[in-house]
Amino acid sequence: MPESFYDNSADPAAAAPAAPAGNVRWALLGVMLAMLLAMLDTTIVGTSLPTIVRDLGGLNHLSWVVSAYLLATAASTPVWGKFGDLYGRKRLYLASVVVFLAGSALSGAAQSMTGLIAARALQGLGAGGIGAGAFALIALLVPPRERGRYQGMTASVMAIGTVGGPLLGGVITGHLGWRWAFYINIPLGLTALVWCQLLLHLPARRGKAAIDWPGITLMTATISAVVLAATWAGTTYAWASWQIGGLAAGAAGGLAAFIAREQSAREPVLPLRVFAQRNFRVSAVMIFAAGAAMFGATLYLPLFQQTVQGASATSSGLLLAPLMLPMVLVSLIAGRVMSRTGRYKMFPVLGGAFLTAGMALLATMGTGTPRTITSLYMVLAGTGIGFLLQMTTTIAQNSVEMRDIGAASAAVNLFRTIGGSIGVAISGSLFTRAVQGRIPGTGPSPDATALARLPAGTRDAYLHGVATASQHIFLVIAAVSAAAFLAALLIRETPLRSQPTPSPPAATASCWPPCARSRVPPQASDNASSLATGAKLHPSPPCSRSPFHQDPVAPSIRKALS
Repeated sequence: MPESFYDNSADPAAAAPAAPAGNVRWALLGVMLAMLLAMLDTTIVGTSLPTIVRDLGGLNHLSWVVSAYLLATAASTPVWGKFGDLYGRKRLYLASVVVFLAGSALSGAAQSMTGLIAARALQGLGAGGIGAGAFALIALLVPPRERGRYQGMTASVMAIGTVGGPLLGGVITGHLGWRWAFYINIPLGLTALVWCQLLLHLPARRGKAAIDWPGITLMTATISAVVLAATWAGTTYAWASWQIGGLAAGAAGGLAAFIAREQSAREPVLPLRVFAQRNFRVSAVMIFAAGAAMFGATLYLPLFQQTVQGASATSSGLLLAPLMLPMVLVSLIAGRVMSRTGRYKMFPVLGGAFLTAGMALLATMGTGTPRTITSLYMVLAGTGIGFLLQMTTTIAQNSVEMRDIGAASAAVNLFRTIGGSIGVAISGSLFTRAVQGRIPGTGPSPDATALARLPAGTRDAYLHGVATASQHIFLVIAAVSAAAFLAALLIRETPLRSQPTPSPPAATASCWPPCARSRVPPQASDNASSLATGAKLHPSPPCSRSPFHQDPVAPSIRKALS
């Protein structure tokens, strides 16, 4: 077995791993800061909602404060990704940060629930671009060979965003007021904006491109139908209601029309060719499962611990530490091993196994399960998510051509979001069904004060209902995780690209397979990274048949070389 497993065809000297330039890490810090803000705003609002209702009213529309954000994020993610491929990823990333900051300012200044929901939708539009752009920029700046070294950064951002959101929201709301849960984004977002503008150096891309507006419209409508059905099913409407059935039928029809459109579009918003790659399809299944597991666990594990095990609600974010800390640590270790050896298939396989085992064990919890045992089960589940989440993104990006990195990264982010939405919807439906009616005159989740006033028999019945609901939820997540494990077994361990080199567009199919001179010269490969880091450029000899010189990125690179 060879010591390394990389595709070094572009540069024979690249066999020895070498870390990217140090200022790439500095540039990525600004990207990660903006990504952290977008993730925090998914969870930070939860602890502020009661105060928001007292100030603005509109209790009947409260759920839309969260749903509008998630819907706009999911629907806009692929659009941002494709536009980044067409017009330049830095330009679109900075634009998405500006949109996010505008939505944050308007959310903080909202004077009515309707105004807040509209501002949250605008904020979600920006968050979609931040999520899609962050992973695409990482793919552009860091080749798969070295990307494992940076997995710890993205895993930490996800963990901090998930755990820190409820904690930060409670502190800010209690001391500064709920409006500052949105205003806090402005100084941090401006810092990220200036940081990226100064330190993130990429070749500018100019020119006109055909925009697939019909495809964008169909895709947005389809994603909206899926997310709305997942959000409303089992809560606002019954699963068998005509409303959910209509949304499901609309999603199916929209998907069929979208596929037909993308097959004929000149510049498809989501190129179907990426799904022709086996590893990309498998990655979509795994990231969907990881999203469902992470979102479902982070929502209902604290509820079980607070209600059944008597944990303090003020430390709700810390209750997830046994889940999140292994996720960060495992992702960091797996990334280092991947960068050193080039081997990666074993990690999603292990991830699927650990996640399935952890969720299956969580499904055995009852009213007598101690918190220590719950924490051990969470460590197993967190280890599985850590192996899956970031590694799956790298595998998906490595399976597509560089010209499709933005669209592929956005698609991966979209599958994670949809997986989380559907996971939360199914979990909510199972929870409501198990506990509804256990306590007459109360909702499905009464607070601790209401529980303390109940007779012992009624309280025990409710706690048993919560434990039963948790068992059903984690059993379903375990089944989804088992599907991720089976999908991981199908991964083909293809060599990781050792350089972030451009790849041949579809329009140059006549040059494929390439001739001996059509590979990107080592100097040109180095220049792709040099442009991102500000290093000195080295001109490379042209080749009339080289796909590098026919790629849409090539004109800007050639201009910089000259």
